[in-house]
Amino acid sequence: MDWTESTRRTFLKQFGAAGAMALAAAGAEAMPRPAAQMHETPGELAADRRQAATRAQRMQWWHQAKFGMFIHWGLYSVIGQHEWAMEVEGVPIPQYEILAKHFKPKPNAARDWARLAKAAGQRYMVMTTKHHEGFCNFDTKLTDYNAVQQGPGRDLVREYVEAARAEGLRVGFYYSLMDWHHPDGARCKTDEAARQRFVAYTHGLIRELMTNYGKIDILWYDVDWPLTPEQWESEKMNEMVFQLQPGIIVNNRNGLPGDFSTPEQHIKPSEAGRAWETCMTLNDSWGFNRYDNAWKTPEVIVDNLATVAKGGGNYLLNIGPEPDGSVPPASVEILETVGQWLDTNGQAFYGTDRCAADFNINANYTRRGNTLYIHQHFWPGHTPAADWLSFYQPEAVIALGGLKPRVLSAKVLKTGQSLKFTQDEFRLRLTGLPIDPPDSPATVIEVQCDGEPTVNHEAMRPLWPRYKVGISI
Repeated sequence: MDWTESTRRTFLKQFGAAGAMALAAAGAEAMPRPAAQMHETPGELAADRRQAATRAQRMQWWHQAKFGMFIHWGLYSVIGQHEWAMEVEGVPIPQYEILAKHFKPKPNAARDWARLAKAAGQRYMVMTTKHHEGFCNFDTKLTDYNAVQQGPGRDLVREYVEAARAEGLRVGFYYSLMDWHHPDGARCKTDEAARQRFVAYTHGLIRELMTNYGKIDILWYDVDWPLTPEQWESEKMNEMVFQLQPGIIVNNRNGLPGDFSTPEQHIKPSEAGRAWETCMTLNDSWGFNRYDNAWKTPEVIVDNLATVAKGGGNYLLNIGPEPDGSVPPASVEILETVGQWLDTNGQAFYGTDRCAADFNINANYTRRGNTLYIHQHFWPGHTPAADWLSFYQPEAVIALGGLKPRVLSAKVLKTGQSLKFTQDEFRLRLTGLPIDPPDSPATVIEVQCDGEPTVNHEAMRPLWPRYKVGISI
C-alpha cells in the first residue's frame, strides 16, 4: 500500500531487529520516492501514449462500476496483527516462514467474499496475490514459498478468480513489487547482479499471473521500493502485461503513470480527465487485525461513496479475512447495509459524472448528466408548513443555496414522491417532505435541471442581500 500510511513511514526505522540487517544497510536513500516526486522519462511517456490509445475503451466498465472490494489476505492473518507485522516487529525470516505451514484456510473461502461483494453492490474485486511478506497465494514455478507447496496445499488465487467470475464480478490482482522475503529484495538497490536476478523474478511472477488465470481486468501494483522505474524495467513490465492481457487496466504504483491514480486512506480527486481510485480500509488495518474495532459506519461509507463519485473516481474498500478465510462479522454487517442502500439508490452512484458542487454540512452530491442527486445525510429539523394546519401537519424542508440552472422537477428516490419546490437566484427550496427521513443511511433527492447542475456558494455570496447592509460582500 501507499507509503503515506503511518506504518509505511516506519519502514527501515524499526527494521534493525533480527533478520533486517540487509535492509538497514541499504540506507535512508533507499526509501521510496513519493508519487509527487516521480519523474517521467521519455520512455515512460511513450509507453503511456501507447496505452492511452485504448484507455477509454479499456476503462469504460471501470468508470461505470465505481465500487470494488479489496482483499488483503496472507500469512499475516495467522497471527492477526495486520499485514505489516513482519516488518514492524522485525521478525526474522526463518521464524516468519513457519507461518506458511500454519496457514490452512477453509475450502473456497473466496466464494463468501464474492457473494458479499455482490450483496454490497461492489462490481469488481482486487486480491493480494503477493504482499510485501513475499508469500505467493498462487501456484508458481519460481519459488516454493507459495500456497500450493505450503500450508494451504492449493492455489488460493485460482479459487478467488473462479468465485469472482461466478458472481459476475470483474477480477483484479494486487501485486507487491517490494519483497521482504526474497534475498535480493533489498540488496538489489546497490548490487547490479542482485537487481537483475530480482527483476527477472518479479517479471516472471507477473507473467505467470497474466498467463495462468484467463482474462484479468486489473493489475494493481504496489510499493516500488527500492528501485526506480528504469531499474524495475517498468516499461518492459507493462508492455508484457498488455501483450498478455490487452484489455487490462493498470495503476501507477510501478512508477509509470498507468491508467489511474491511487490515493490511499483519503479521498483526493485527480485533475479532470485523469482516472483515480481511493483505496480504504473498513477499520484501520488492511490485513486481519484481531483487536482493531475502529469500524467505519455505513453512514461513513455511503458518504464516502458520494464524495468519490462527485470527484469522478472509484472506491476500493478493503476486507481483511481471518486465517481460515472467514470475513469478520462487522465487515459483513457494514457491507450488507451499504448494499441494501445501493439497491435503491444505485442510480445516484453507478456511472455518474464528475460534479461541480461545493460543500454542504448536511448533504453530499452526485450528478448524471443534467440530474443532480442530493444525498441528505442529516435530515432537516421540524419546519412547520406555511398554512393553518401546520400545528397538526408539520413538514420538513430542504433548502440548497447556489444551485444553477433552473430546476424542472424533484423527487425522493426511495419512495418516488414528487416534491414541490420554489427557486430563485439564490436557492432551491424543497417542501412537503416528511418529518422522519424516508431512507437510511442517507435519503437521496433526484433533481432534474435544464442544464448541467452546479452548486457554487462563492458565486451566490456577493449577490445575496444582507439585512441592513448597504454594500455587497
